[in-house]
Amino acid sequence: MTNVIPFKRLKPSDKHKGKSLCREGFHKWEVVTENQFDVKQGKLVTRYKCKRCGKTKIKAH
Repeated sequence: MTNVIPFKRLKPSDKHKGKSLCREGFHKWEVVTENQFDVKQGKLVTRYKCKRCGKTKIKAH
């Protein structure tokens, strides 16, 4: 017989870790340094991306 490796299932707490905070609006924003100038608006912008869920937001200065 061959060796069978059992796969470990993730617990629901591990599967959804950190996502409940983002769902409630508590994102963990970090600054993305690419494309700091918006051509359409003609302004400098700061682009933020959530570290946990990947959502992005843009703030013009």
